[in-house]
Amino acid sequence: MTANATMPLSGFDRLKLPDVLLRGVQAAGFGDPRPIQAKTIPAGLAGRDVLGLAQTGTGKTAAFALPILDRILKAQQGGPTALVVAPTRELATQIAEEIKVLAKFTRIKLVTIYGGVSSQHQVKALRKKPGIIVGCPGRILDLLQQGFLRLDRIEVLVLDEADHMFDMGFLPDIRRILAAVPSQRQSLLFSATMPNEICGLANKFLKKPHVVKLAGSAPAQTIDHALCMVPERQKRTLLEQLLSGDNCDSAIVFTRTKYRARRLAEQLGKAGYRAVGLQGNLSQAKRDRAMQGFRARHYDILVATDIAARGIDVSGVSHVINFDVPSTPEAYTHRIGRTGRAELEGGAFTFVTDDDHSWVKATERMIGAPIPRRQTEGFGSTTEQKAANHPMARKEAGAPRSKSSLRRQRKKKLRFRSKQTAKKG
Repeated sequence: MTANATMPLSGFDRLKLPDVLLRGVQAAGFGDPRPIQAKTIPAGLAGRDVLGLAQTGTGKTAAFALPILDRILKAQQGGPTALVVAPTRELATQIAEEIKVLAKFTRIKLVTIYGGVSSQHQVKALRKKPGIIVGCPGRILDLLQQGFLRLDRIEVLVLDEADHMFDMGFLPDIRRILAAVPSQRQSLLFSATMPNEICGLANKFLKKPHVVKLAGSAPAQTIDHALCMVPERQKRTLLEQLLSGDNCDSAIVFTRTKYRARRLAEQLGKAGYRAVGLQGNLSQAKRDRAMQGFRARHYDILVATDIAARGIDVSGVSHVINFDVPSTPEAYTHRIGRTGRAELEGGAFTFVTDDDHSWVKATERMIGAPIPRRQTEGFGSTTEQKAANHPMARKEAGAPRSKSSLRRQRKKKLRFRSKQTAKKG
């Protein structure tokens, strides 16, 4: 049976993939290849090095997974053939799950290795000589040093979310991994941005690569994003107002600190929302349960630190709300990229206080355009509220004076009368 006969409705058939992989593509629910897939898979199948610049949620996993699976099917060698390196445990797990679906009709084995849990089961899985290893830098080096992992027969090396690995300080670890794999190999590097350090790594890491650039600094066009000017003390009130909107089906709320993520998730839960927190102090088991619960829609709201900003692909997230502005302008597009994925529309709102103006200017400079401001009745920056409540502004607007203002006025009159009485005496 030909590939075309097997999958007449899929655009993947023209890539001349084996029938078992086309069946996996069908099981994954893919139709026509996404742009990053169409532009990189042919080069990957031909054994070329690839540099792919694309935002998360654009289909990068299949872009490198299908060429890897095709190579293993043709080589049929025992032991690890491909190593995929990811910056976080959540992303490594997600990549492994997607590859398993694509490899559903093959006998290719895969193991995921990461820290935060016992290595016993991972070592046991490595002894079964899996074809693909997906892991995080720290645990990869740990098992390599202990002799439980061998990389001397790796034919394909993938670095996913390379810029995030640099942000997390993994560049020295990546260089050590590069030194442990054969120099004669196929290498694929995927990144959303291209800072100088990653550019330097790519020049050493890749040999005459096939370059595909789909990522830009600006957010995806499917994301309707805006800034909400709000005092710090009113953030939670505004958050609950947005979460209660008719079009908010599923949301990720980002905070700056682990403590605030935990506390905010608890507060939303007490307020009646189905919310769960995700932050670095949680055990791996609790982090897994939080993500699984959010994916399965047991929770409508995920309150997270930047640990969830990269690579986490949860379908149908309608909103991203930055309760605190990101630490860097670059993190802005990564955070709000959790919505508007797979060409679906999404909304992203960032709460901005008077202390965040420098971040706003830097972020707008990075994306090359002003970020729209959203005015919400009853909310505004502290400066705006002070200006609005100034006596002259209220007088010009013809607004009635507040009770506190009237009390202050009465006290002034009483003090004035007391002084006048004292002078007469």
